[in-house]
Amino acid sequence: MKNSIARRRFPLALALLPTLVAGALLSGCSKVPDTIKIGVAQPLSGPLGALGQDLLNGVNLAVKELNRDGFMVDGKRVQLEVVSVDDKADAATGKQVAQQLVDAGVVAVIGHLNSGVSIEAAPIYAAKDIAQIAISTNPKFTQLGLNSTFRMVANDTLQARAIGSFAATQLSASRYAALDDGTPYGKGLTDGAAAQLKAENKEVVVRKSFDDKTVEFDALAGELKAARVEVIVSTLNDFQALALLKALQKVGHTQVKLLGGDTVKTTDMAKGAGLIEGLYATSPVLEAKEFTTGKPFLEKYIDAFQKPPAYGGHYSYDSTYVLTAAMQKAKSADPKDIIKAMRTINGYAPVIGTMSWDDKGEQRYGAVGVYELRGGAWELRMRSDRW
Repeated sequence: MKNSIARRRFPLALALLPTLVAGALLSGCSKVPDTIKIGVAQPLSGPLGALGQDLLNGVNLAVKELNRDGFMVDGKRVQLEVVSVDDKADAATGKQVAQQLVDAGVVAVIGHLNSGVSIEAAPIYAAKDIAQIAISTNPKFTQLGLNSTFRMVANDTLQARAIGSFAATQLSASRYAALDDGTPYGKGLTDGAAAQLKAENKEVVVRKSFDDKTVEFDALAGELKAARVEVIVSTLNDFQALALLKALQKVGHTQVKLLGGDTVKTTDMAKGAGLIEGLYATSPVLEAKEFTTGKPFLEKYIDAFQKPPAYGGHYSYDSTYVLTAAMQKAKSADPKDIIKAMRTINGYAPVIGTMSWDDKGEQRYGAVGVYELRGGAWELRMRSDRW
């Protein structure tokens, strides 16, 4: 009797049970997890800490917006989580933290700043098919033959031509020095710039390499004065360039111009204003204010972090949006699927407009700007994607 009453009382529930079980099983088999982890590997301490923190800020800002707006993959709402590590701008540390990110289960990594670190870490990400989106500019990064390497900006081949061409045609000199910081980024870029100067029939009378921590330049300043150098082409870091300018002041050789790479195009470099005849910098990292949609980004960034971007926060911000668009295109959070989608995507980038990569992972729409330090701020002199 009791069994009969139960069957009469709950016929609908019994009928729906197979459907409910099947739905639960299908939900449990979803390839999209509830939380998707994005790795960020940058120098968060030391002399380059402000630049690395800026890149991390860009990712954090984008992730906050995406989570707020209900980010979905394949019809499922998911939570994005940022896992950040400090690579200390050191290749050995970079390899260690890269493995930490892999072990943490990230599906992609936005890192690293330094070319030497990106190059060393790349095989670790590639072994697990984890996309690596780097702001590093050394061409070797995308020449490793790995499917997982993607660059945010133009590479040093274009930047070297920009440095050499601008120095030769716009700075009106006959005697040049070429200095680098000994890193793959610095040495490769300076070699390329020196080659471009030679192609423009200009003479490089001093060619020197240092390590990326050297700040004692008294002997060099004397050598530059003795060689009557008029323009210094340099890929030293900003704190090194400032030390060099002070050494030049000591020996009274200030009628000289310095044209650096993007490691001198920083707010700290404003301390060097007026120490020599002119300060210039080239950079494939174009400023947010140069883009029509840069103003709203800058307002949001300053509101969130109480200061303007120090370097390329808008590029890491845009990279996060394009990366997550690739997840949506792939309908998956599987790293292999994400890489496949990124290889074919022409992604909307909220600040710079669009990001798209060729078969090597080079940015299709990269350009290089040349800036002059005026009134304590960097002002754009010219910009081109064809030097």
